[in-house]
Amino acid sequence: MTVTLEKSVEGFIATPRQLFIDGRWVDAASGKTFATPDPATGETLAHIAEADAEDVDRAVRAARRAFEEGPWSRMSAAQRGRIIWRIGDLIDEHAEELAQLESLDNGKPLAVARAADVPLAADLFRYMAGWATKIEGNTIALSVPYMPDAGFHAYTLREPIGVVGQIIPWNFPLLMAAWKLGPALATGNVVILKPAEQTPLSALRLAELIAEAGVPDGVVNVLPGYGETAGAALAAHDGVDKIAFTGSTEVGKLIVHAAAGNLKKVTLELGGKSPNIVFEDADPELAIPGAANAIFFNHGQCCVAGSRLFVHQSRFDEVVEGVAGIARGIRLGRGLDADTQMGPLVSDEQLRRVTGYLDSGRSEGARMVAGGERHGERGYFVQPTVLTDASPDMKVVREEIFGPVVVASPFSDLDEIARQANDTSFGLGAGIWTRDISKAHLLARKIRAGTVWINCYNVFDAGLPFGGYKQSGWGREMGHEALEAYTEVKAVCAQL
Repeated sequence: MTVTLEKSVEGFIATPRQLFIDGRWVDAASGKTFATPDPATGETLAHIAEADAEDVDRAVRAARRAFEEGPWSRMSAAQRGRIIWRIGDLIDEHAEELAQLESLDNGKPLAVARAADVPLAADLFRYMAGWATKIEGNTIALSVPYMPDAGFHAYTLREPIGVVGQIIPWNFPLLMAAWKLGPALATGNVVILKPAEQTPLSALRLAELIAEAGVPDGVVNVLPGYGETAGAALAAHDGVDKIAFTGSTEVGKLIVHAAAGNLKKVTLELGGKSPNIVFEDADPELAIPGAANAIFFNHGQCCVAGSRLFVHQSRFDEVVEGVAGIARGIRLGRGLDADTQMGPLVSDEQLRRVTGYLDSGRSEGARMVAGGERHGERGYFVQPTVLTDASPDMKVVREEIFGPVVVASPFSDLDEIARQANDTSFGLGAGIWTRDISKAHLLARKIRAGTVWINCYNVFDAGLPFGGYKQSGWGREMGHEALEAYTEVKAVCAQL
């Protein structure tokens, strides 16, 4: 049974969507639009104004005015916090509408959007709203050797960076917008947000809610468009003080080069090839479905997906067959269908990418225990896939696939698995499954990754910092650590 769309959703996708600049909805300067597809069918879902460099420039000027002349910078922290809290409340009030937009545009099951994407986004804004009144500096006792008798009053201030460009991905569009906007607004910055061209709808609806919450004009601007045009212009713009990007490591490196022109601050949340490790003493009732969730959640389109499954050799066949059995039983379908457990990949490009990796694995000798093929002829569906017999140098082992594809390998002892887990250029996440909590904590210290889950996976909370080691990025999302990425530290020293 297919869920009936809310009238507001029908109206939203039927109306050509514009850019949100300086508190107003405007056409792109070029007049161009692009179509965002329904990934379940490949048919056009909505038409969106296409931002490019001129629109980025308009938005940067509006944001600069809002930062330097508008009420946002003069507003008390408590006032800012109340407005940010209101954004979270409005997300909750429009939860079904936002979940349907997310399911339509991204393809994910509506039940997942309802249970995870929308409530986590609302919670993030409320969490960050609480921090608005707690951005604090320090007083410092000085002992200046060449002025031994002088007294000083010295302290630090944490101040907003200024105009922030934020570029978000298509796998969790609403939630990634919240992750970016929440700490930026709590610390008093102004923002130009560029959603992914594949999934712009929920960010545009969020812009309406942000305005309704009372965020002043120009503080948040939303520019859908392509990475090569709008994204590149935003990253390189000399009027932008900081750029925050979530996406692939390859594009992250381009962002760094683009940002070098004015040495703007940069934070990056990039790719992963996360190890998920099952020891011989793991509880199979937890570890097997946990390993399946680690890779198949959100169709495997997760930067932190547990795409390298390592199982102790004594349990290898049992665990692999268990995960493969779950894979074979997953119901694929349109996100709005009530019985769908896995929707389509987000785009034809992503479908070709994932099936290309499957072809590569097959040609290099990996064995398909489950899946391995495209599913159906309509839409961008691919079967949940489990691979074995893969050597460490294969592309399916080394590179991020970003789809529901896991490579399983056996291991024999803790030192060996620590080396294997770290044998990657990434370092975003990891999972450990064992009844021996001491062993779990010992291995967690050895793994070079930003998040290590023990006897669980894909647990996210606004208070839990998220980010990566190595080529998985710079900086952290969520938690109080995220606030540091959006503030400058000013030292003030006065002689008494």
